[in-house]
Amino acid sequence: MRGPHNIWRLVRTGATLERTGAMKAVLEAMEAPAPVRVMARILGWPFQWLGHKGDPSMPPVTRALTALGPAYIKFGQILSTRPDVVGDELALQLRVLQDKLPPFPLAVAKKEIERELEIRCDDVFSHISEPVAAASIAQVHKATLKDSDEQVAIKVLRPDIERAFRKDVDAFYLAAWFVEKLAPGAKRLRPLDVIEHFEGVVNGELDLRLETSAASEYADNTKDDPGFALPEVKWALSGRRVMTQGWAEGIPSGDVIAIREAGHDTNELGERVLRLFLQHALRDGYFHGDMHQGNMKIAANGDIIAYDFGIMGRLDEYTRRVYAEILFGFIRKDYKRVAEVHFEAGYVPADRDVDEFARALRAVGEPIFGLDASRVSMGRLLSYLFEVTERFGMETRTELILLQRTMVVVEGVARSLNPTINIWSVAQPVVEDYIRKSIGPQSLAKDLFKTARILSRFGPRLPQMAEAVLIQASTPKDTTPPKGGPGWGAVAAIAVTSGLIGAVIAQIL
Repeated sequence: MRGPHNIWRLVRTGATLERTGAMKAVLEAMEAPAPVRVMARILGWPFQWLGHKGDPSMPPVTRALTALGPAYIKFGQILSTRPDVVGDELALQLRVLQDKLPPFPLAVAKKEIERELEIRCDDVFSHISEPVAAASIAQVHKATLKDSDEQVAIKVLRPDIERAFRKDVDAFYLAAWFVEKLAPGAKRLRPLDVIEHFEGVVNGELDLRLETSAASEYADNTKDDPGFALPEVKWALSGRRVMTQGWAEGIPSGDVIAIREAGHDTNELGERVLRLFLQHALRDGYFHGDMHQGNMKIAANGDIIAYDFGIMGRLDEYTRRVYAEILFGFIRKDYKRVAEVHFEAGYVPADRDVDEFARALRAVGEPIFGLDASRVSMGRLLSYLFEVTERFGMETRTELILLQRTMVVVEGVARSLNPTINIWSVAQPVVEDYIRKSIGPQSLAKDLFKTARILSRFGPRLPQMAEAVLIQASTPKDTTPPKGGPGWGAVAAIAVTSGLIGAVIAQIL
C-alpha cells in the first residue's frame, strides 16, 4: 500500500499546496534542504491546475489542508504539536486550523449508532439533536436518555472514514521515505517517526473504545482533584465507532466575561488550570494533550470540566523525574545541576562538555527570569531548552515535544483567565512536592519494594534457570576459557546472580 502508486496522491497534494500558495511557506518553515524543495516543486508546480482551490479567505497553509480533506486537517493539527518539525510560526498557524467540515445527516448518525451498539435509538434516547460539532473524524450530538432524562454527548465517527485515512496515510509514508532518501540531513527530524506518531494518534481516534478508555483512566487518576471534573463515561453506550459521555454543562473557558459575570474568580481559575496540568503530567504521567479553551468549560459550581480525549500525553516515571529535576533546577537557577541531569539521563551525548552546556542553559534561563512575572513563560523556556539541547546532539523526544506544546496552550488559557499570573510561583510547589515524593527517601523505599516484587516473581524459576545455564556451560565449545576454569555459561550465571544480589544490596543501602 505504500508503494509508487501513491505518487498520484502526492502530486495532488503538491498541486494543491502550489495552487493555494502554501508550498513556499511549508518549505521555508521546515527549512527543507534543496533536494526536497526540488522534488516538492516537481510534484506541484507543473500540475497546479489539478490542485484544489480551497477557501481564499483562509491563510494559505490552512486553506490547502482544509481543501485536501480530513486526513490532512488532522495531520495539520498533529503537526501543530511538533514545532521542532514545522517551526514555531507554522505550528502557531496550524493550532487555529479549523477542524470543521460539513456534518453528515442525523439519520445517517442514528443508523451508525444503531449498527454499532445494536440498539434502537428510539428505545434508548428520547431525543437526539442535530450535530452540535462536526470535525474531521467525527461529529457530536446532544441527546437525552429515555430512562433517566440525563443529557449526554454522543460522538459518532464519519461513515467510511477509516478507509479514507488509510489511503492518505500511505501517501504520507511515501513522502517521508522520499524526504529521508533525498535529504539525509533531515533524518534528525525523523520524518518516518513523525508519520508513525500521526498514524498512532489517528488509529486511537478511529477506535473510540480507546478514547473511552483514555477518558476512564484520566477520570480515575483525577477523581480526587478538587475543582476538576470529567464527564462520566457511558460504557454500555460506547463502542468502536460510537462514544457516549455525560453532557458537559458550563460556560466555555474562553468566555472570560461570562465567567466573571457568573461570579467566578478568574484569577484563581487561571492558577488552577496550570496547577492541575502540572499535577497530571508529574504525578500521574498522563495528561490531556489538547487542553485548549474549546475543550474546557466552567461549571456552575466553579469546577473546571475537561473533555475530548483524542490526544493524551504519557510520560514514564523516569522521564517525569528527569523533567521535574530540570524544572526544579531552573526554578533555583542551578544551571550546572540542570546540565548534569541531561547527561545523567543520556539526553546529551557523554562526549560533550557539561560546563559548556551549563553556560548555554544559563543563556536560556537568565533572560526569561529577568522578565516581569506576567511575561515569564515555562513553555517558552522549554522551547528554548530544546533548541539548545538540539545543538548539543539531543535527539527529538516526541513525548516532551507534546508536553511543551501543551504547556504553551495551557499557559495561554491560564493567562486569558489571569493576565498577571506568575507561572513559576504556581509551578514551584507542584514541582517541589513531586520531587520530595519521587526523588527522596520515600521514592527509594518504593523502588526497593518494586525491585523485591520483581525478584519474587522470578524466585520459583531461579533453580531451573541456574541448572539450565550450568548444563549449557558443561558443553565444551571452541571459545571456552582455559581448561580448569569455569565455562562461559557458568561465568554468565555468576555474573547475573552477582548483579541481582548487588542490585538488592544497592537498594538496601
